Amino acid sequence: MAATLIDPALLVPLLGPALGRVDVDNLESCDSTSSELSRRAARGAPSGTVVVADQQTAGRGRRGRGWVSSPEDSLTFSLLWRFSGNFERMAGLSLAVGVAVARACEAQGATAVRLKWPNDILAPVAGGLGKLGGILVELSAGRQGMEAIIGIGLNLQAPPVTVPGGLAPAGLAPLLTGPADRHVLLATLLRHLVQVLDVFEAAGFAALAEEWGRRNAWQDQPVHLLEDGRVMASGLCRGADDDGALLLEGPQGLVRHYAGDLSLRPL
Repeated sequence: MAATLIDPALLVPLLGPALGRVDVDNLESCDSTSSELSRRAARGAPSGTVVVADQQTAGRGRRGRGWVSSPEDSLTFSLLWRFSGNFERMAGLSLAVGVAVARACEAQGATAVRLKWPNDILAPVAGGLGKLGGILVELSAGRQGMEAIIGIGLNLQAPPVTVPGGLAPAGLAPLLTGPADRHVLLATLLRHLVQVLDVFEAAGFAALAEEWGRRNAWQDQPVHLLEDGRVMASGLCRGADDDGALLLEGPQGLVRHYAGDLSLRPL
């Protein structure tokens, strides 16, 4: 398995403007890259620290869900990034990260990648859209601002498992114009993440909201907003506002929602 590990030395010529902004450590296995990075952050790891692992024994997604990963078939990593300001300034961060991931996939030829509020990456599968990956952002207050641990998991090949009631799995490799080289993909992701996080630091999600909307999987389509499996609201999906809130248009007009699992269902 050692031969499959990400080699940080091979990333150096691929990082471009992100060189010197990130520091990548590769692990054969860990409980989860975000948990490992959280422990390192507590010991003073600098902003830009990245942990990438071939296997996670306790990988997790939003709301404590598990995340399946395997060598060669996926790319799972976490990035530590520190911001000035308070918690309110972090509104919409997971959506901003989605823009960076979509840009990186598009740069590798996967132009059909779409975003699902608030943190899923989707791609075409038979019969519609499937889950290509996910984003998990964990925030905490630091001495000089906010600390974000940004976990990202992408399927290179669609795993043979489907979450009950969830979207079918999708894989990135069939969408690329070239081979699914994990070094190239990781470096491309880090370049776009650094670029987007700099924009977010300066201007918040407002500077990225329109771009997110162009990639919104359910833009102007009828949806149910589900929370813990229950329908909380229904309407036409009008994207996200400058604070990252979901905009649903229904009988009461345009309503903002800050939490929930968005799933497309016929009304």
